[in-house]
Amino acid sequence: MKRYLLIIAAVVAFFTTASAQRAELTASYGGYTQMDAMDCHDGGGDVNTAWGALNLGANFNIAPNFWIGPSYTFSSTSRKHHSDNKFYYHAIMLNGRYNYYRNSIVTVYGKVGIGSIITHETYDDESENKGYFAFQLTPVGAQVGLSNTVSIFGEAGFGAQGLIQVGFKIHL
Repeated sequence: MKRYLLIIAAVVAFFTTASAQRAELTASYGGYTQMDAMDCHDGGGDVNTAWGALNLGANFNIAPNFWIGPSYTFSSTSRKHHSDNKFYYHAIMLNGRYNYYRNSIVTVYGKVGIGSIITHETYDDESENKGYFAFQLTPVGAQVGLSNTVSIFGEAGFGAQGLIQVGFKIHL
């Protein structure tokens, strides 16, 4: 896990210091995540479906039409019939985005992300952590500029950030 975090930090630091580029902050909600679909809780069919995922990220424009940056995702759930057995999912990923089409208001893009999911399970008076591979494959996303500094967006893909994702971006 430390290795992944160091690699992400090094890549972000390299691209951030390489040249002055545009940056944006993102916040979104995604429904039906990788954590539900791919058993990031070590088995057991008695786990409730998570409520979705909250996502935060920063992106840096490193080349024409190409953005890269880190993201953090949080989600949680519990076991059915055992309300004291909870799962907290923390995903840290490095994302790359390519803009396919752009006009003065709308941008259409695709996105790929890789990283780690840390599952923190609590039960009775004990807890344990487990790590899993995280990814996000988003072939289609679109953002609509509301002003020079704020955009809203929607994405369709699959991974830790959700099957369908909606949110906003603040352009710095």
